[in-house]
Amino acid sequence: MASLISSNRSRGVKNSLAKWLITLGGISVLFTLVLIFLYLLYVVKPIFDSAKIEPKVSISLDLTSNEKVLSTGVDELQEVAYEITEAGNIDFYYLKASASESDNQFAVGDNALSMSLFSSEDFNQEQVVNVVNSFSANKLLHTIKGKTLLIQPSFYAKYANDTREIIPQVNYPLGQNSLVIDEQQTPLSQLAFAMDDERIVFVAFTEDKRLIKTSFIAEDDFSSSSDGDDVEYETIFQQIELTDDVIDEIKVTPDLSLAFIRSASTVYVYSLNDDEEVSLKATITPTLDNSNTYLTSMALLSGSSSVLLGDSSGRISQWFEVATESGRQFKQIRSFNANDGEASYDKNNKTSSAITAIYTEQYRKSFYTMTNSGMVNVFYTTSSAHLWQGKLASTQPEAFSIAPRANGLIIIGNDPLDASNKSLQAFSVHNEHPEVTWQALWQEVWYEGYPEPDYIWQSTSGSDDFEGKFSLVPISFGTIKAALYAMLFAVPIALTAAIYTAYFMTPGMRKKVKPTIEMMEALPTVILGFLAGLWLAPLMEEYLPAIFLLFIFLPLATLITAFSWHKLPNQLKDKLPETLAPILLIPVIILATYAAFSLSPLLENSFFNGDMRQYLTNDLGINFDQRNALVVGIAMGFAVIPTIFSMAEDAIFSVPGHLTSGSLALGATQWQTLIGVVLLTASPGIFSAVMMGLGRAVGETMIVLMATGNTPILDWSIFQGMRTLAANIAVEMPESEVGSSHYRILFLAAFVLFIFTFIFNTAAEFVRQRLREKYSSM
Repeated sequence: MASLISSNRSRGVKNSLAKWLITLGGISVLFTLVLIFLYLLYVVKPIFDSAKIEPKVSISLDLTSNEKVLSTGVDELQEVAYEITEAGNIDFYYLKASASESDNQFAVGDNALSMSLFSSEDFNQEQVVNVVNSFSANKLLHTIKGKTLLIQPSFYAKYANDTREIIPQVNYPLGQNSLVIDEQQTPLSQLAFAMDDERIVFVAFTEDKRLIKTSFIAEDDFSSSSDGDDVEYETIFQQIELTDDVIDEIKVTPDLSLAFIRSASTVYVYSLNDDEEVSLKATITPTLDNSNTYLTSMALLSGSSSVLLGDSSGRISQWFEVATESGRQFKQIRSFNANDGEASYDKNNKTSSAITAIYTEQYRKSFYTMTNSGMVNVFYTTSSAHLWQGKLASTQPEAFSIAPRANGLIIIGNDPLDASNKSLQAFSVHNEHPEVTWQALWQEVWYEGYPEPDYIWQSTSGSDDFEGKFSLVPISFGTIKAALYAMLFAVPIALTAAIYTAYFMTPGMRKKVKPTIEMMEALPTVILGFLAGLWLAPLMEEYLPAIFLLFIFLPLATLITAFSWHKLPNQLKDKLPETLAPILLIPVIILATYAAFSLSPLLENSFFNGDMRQYLTNDLGINFDQRNALVVGIAMGFAVIPTIFSMAEDAIFSVPGHLTSGSLALGATQWQTLIGVVLLTASPGIFSAVMMGLGRAVGETMIVLMATGNTPILDWSIFQGMRTLAANIAVEMPESEVGSSHYRILFLAAFVLFIFTFIFNTAAEFVRQRLREKYSSM
């Protein structure tokens, strides 16, 4: 009696311990899933944060209110800023105090360097009327007498006592003498330029109303000399035909290929590639709101493709070339509204809404607009995002500059504390991911150079002007497509095998077959992917007719063999042990496969002109990739089959024997019992098996990585590849910059994959419970 009590007590302790361990394990799994969910949200959240512009430093300048500042700028680290005045002077100021304890200490606002940019006698008593900026650090000074000078404010770092100091300097890429832009040496009213290492192109409008193009072609390289005094170049002067007498703005693309000439509300686009003749390529005439609205400003986006046009109503339109049936034409792609709520103005009555200036970033598609009231708006073109709106100064600034890394602004205008003086104000900009919006991720986007809006994933390119394209639609579609074709291949085979093994196969054979199939699940998917990509894909391409014959020959050969076996006399069937009967199919399947591959060349020569792939591509217009959905369906289906088979077989085999016996006793055949009793009772387990297989297919990485070609396209064709979420993460995560938009969007892709599997598993559990409740009474 005592031993029985001790045994019960021991069993109770073990049961309690097992209960708590199982509960703890379940809670740990749920806690881990919640942590993964929260971490993914933590990494993804910053890409949807709003842009912020905050004041950083304000420096009073030693300038009179009448002295104009024409240009400003800052170094990459935003430690030294400069301003260029109409007197031709440049002054550098520290934006950050010195951290050094040496004698060379400085505070915020201290002067780092002041000098006159005019050291040559060519510029004696000259006054700068305009400073022309380009997408590079070079600036072109144009004086009131029509003389020009190319300068380059630059910075280098000096390290002493473990501290860094930014040292400003001014370079002269073409020397310190005046440049001859017009061979007639007439003063210029409008001027623009762009340059690379070998060529500089100037486009100007002279005061005697001539539109000219001047090219400086270096014999060696413009960057080969530090001061530019010994640079030798050839000058080519060209005159451009133009009917308009007034030119308001000129812009030259950074690749030196196009010039945009704005005359009132018409923009002329000229091709600059020919040194013999400058031809008119296109004319842009925007559709304005009404007769009182007209163009007021123009700017070029980085990348040499888009032009931005601002008008008097506060609207900005983006234009770039699009391939049409009539050739490449400039089209308005999208528009932005910077209207501050007040009425627009006409030519005689200006109000606050007019766009007075557009400032574009050097490397991204973001741009800033300034209205007549001083309202600043920040937009990103590709995502059509309005990122920020507000006033940075009480009045219109004289000079405005975006930091090279787009993380800061420099504005020069009236000092807020003393209107009689001017101040330099630095702002920090928090705008790390302007290209990411829900629209850009999940809707069609019209990218530069594309004929129409589309879903595109292309995260990298060999060009510095490349703009990342981060649509999640193609890779989400690829995930679903790969899983669908894998399930179409795996489910029929796995379920029929499970039914036969659990219901018809002898116990002795089942003990050998079931473990063998389950061992297939231990095969590394990287091996399956390797075989699929390097062996199966070329084999299928070479014997493409044979692959389609197999879908006919294998089922047909199986049915013929079963029918023949059924018609054999019982005396012959009894001579073969029942456990060996299924083995009869092995030589039949081998023979059917051999027949399909043997007939493949004959079919190809007879019906497909000797090459089925070329026939599909050339005659039917169906693109064919060697690594396609058919390869993935077979390879990934082979990996999914053991999962579905094992769970479905257990569910069918676990159907209570009394249900089967009762059905047979009532006169039902084995097939009627199977369909009406066994499968219905086992349906919750069978459905769970299918959904587990689907979850496995959705999350598969190595097979789709090695066997799909990784082409992110939207195409259901069985002959086209795809790119899945899991494969995309595996391929691109090692190359992405930590904290970049690309990096965080890959985490968003992981989050989407997490949601996919969560939805599938939740739906599976819901349906399984309903099926269990429905058939639990059987």
